[in-house]
Amino acid sequence: MLRLAAPAVQVERRNGNIYLRSPQKLAPYARCVTEWLVRWSDKAPERTFLAERKGEGWRKLSYRETYGAVRRIGQALLDLQLGPQRPVAILSDNSIDNALLSLGAMHVGIPVAPISPAYSLMSKDFGKLKYIFELLQPGVVFAADPAKFQAALAAVGAKSTAVAEMLEVNPGSTQEREHAKLRPETVAKILFTSGSTGMPKGVINTHGMLCANQQQLAQVWPFLEERPPVIVDWLPWNHTFGGSFNFNQILRNGGTLYIDTGKPVPGLVETTVKNLSEISPTMYFNVPRGFDLLLPYLEKDEKLRRNFFRDLDAIFYAAAALPQNLWDRIKALKPDVVMLSAWGSTETSPLATSVHFHMERPGAIGLPVAECELKLVPSAGKVEVRVRGPNVMPGYYKREDLTRAAFDDEGFYRIGDAVKFADADDPVKGIVFDGRVAEDFKLSSGTWVHVGAIRVKLIAAADPLIQDAVITGHDRAEIGALVFLSAAAKGVADVRERLQAALRKLAQEGGSSTHPRRLMVMSEPPSIDANEITDKGYMNQRAVLERRAALVEQLYAGSNEVITA
Repeated sequence: MLRLAAPAVQVERRNGNIYLRSPQKLAPYARCVTEWLVRWSDKAPERTFLAERKGEGWRKLSYRETYGAVRRIGQALLDLQLGPQRPVAILSDNSIDNALLSLGAMHVGIPVAPISPAYSLMSKDFGKLKYIFELLQPGVVFAADPAKFQAALAAVGAKSTAVAEMLEVNPGSTQEREHAKLRPETVAKILFTSGSTGMPKGVINTHGMLCANQQQLAQVWPFLEERPPVIVDWLPWNHTFGGSFNFNQILRNGGTLYIDTGKPVPGLVETTVKNLSEISPTMYFNVPRGFDLLLPYLEKDEKLRRNFFRDLDAIFYAAAALPQNLWDRIKALKPDVVMLSAWGSTETSPLATSVHFHMERPGAIGLPVAECELKLVPSAGKVEVRVRGPNVMPGYYKREDLTRAAFDDEGFYRIGDAVKFADADDPVKGIVFDGRVAEDFKLSSGTWVHVGAIRVKLIAAADPLIQDAVITGHDRAEIGALVFLSAAAKGVADVRERLQAALRKLAQEGGSSTHPRRLMVMSEPPSIDANEITDKGYMNQRAVLERRAALVEQLYAGSNEVITA
């Protein structure tokens, strides 16, 4: 039986707000991220830490080998005169070289900034990349394939430095001295948000934030310390989910990370399937879109299914709400599998709340972890949640104006999400994500529309046809939706009829503020240049509505392309 901390929460009501905190005390934690690497290099030197696909096999790196490489790279970066004001910028996807460079920089107090490859490879104007480079002024830039990134590198006037060259440097006393200077407040990483409301913001992640957050996780998931975790993971390290939550979880607990170069898109999910057919993970992490594409393979391939579930302790989902139909399909394959989730953001390292109890259905995001406080504030018909704790950022890189606006007068970070209690009479049952405060709107009747819940209901009602949807209706008489079809819809002859049937089904279930009455299928995929989507696949409602305002007008004008209930 998977060992989890007993759920508990302290509730205080003050000045019309509700404050939630864990009764747990936060135990001592590491001084810096690479303190974990030093520990496992001594304790389990031959254990595989990182592995990546090489031909039909795997290139593996042990903890001892990793620590040796990190010391050499740290020395090389210091020789290049890098420091707190001259960080390392990484443009590439996950790889062993990416990991070694990141750890090497952090080991000697040099911040590392992993930047979404989409800004280099999918962007047409390199606008976000140029903005980030102007802000960062990096001393070293790394692109695993300089030819592939040639246009992007030229756009920012940079050249790529090879990790192989840094590995030739002999580590000296300089890197040891700089490592000894690291403190919890030392900047470890600068992670950039997706820029959903403008240009990306550089979130300062200190060593103390990241180390405290992993201690917070270990105290609610004590099973992590009982068996070194093994994961097969594609989640990008330029995001906090893959780069801080997953990567650091493996490093802190002496686990093994198999780098999955697959992605949850047709044509690349097959790589993930191949990797999972060879490696049995103890935990599996994904976003709902990833489970949506992986499940058909697990459902039809008994051998893959057996290998996937053989050593599995738990399945974890985050980044967006898991639709009920995906939950049911996972449970149909293995009814006793433990389903876990959590909630937070880049600014909270990312863990702020954790599910460490049995869930009967998706939606719960758990309870606050040790020394992380939540402040629940009534706002526009919902309850806005704010966060304070040792895992919360000190601010945005070189943007004091944004930093000031991000915190309230009690020092709580304004994350912008809404929550509600799973059971108003029993707070121990946890809180439920209730959408983004800024996404919700009112109909012309004055009735509030809760966008997040409606989006999930629509996707579930039309399963498996809709990949994502943007909800419309601000100051209008009824709710509508702009719909992006899934890969599964391509082979379906009667898509229009089935979408119409989904609308009619929803109309029978509730009032006018709980479901769309009309929708329109988008022919153009969401644009990363226009902030419509992140490379992790999260849809930015506001940006889509702004960019496609003409289509919203068309949706309510009633053209032939509009599907109504």
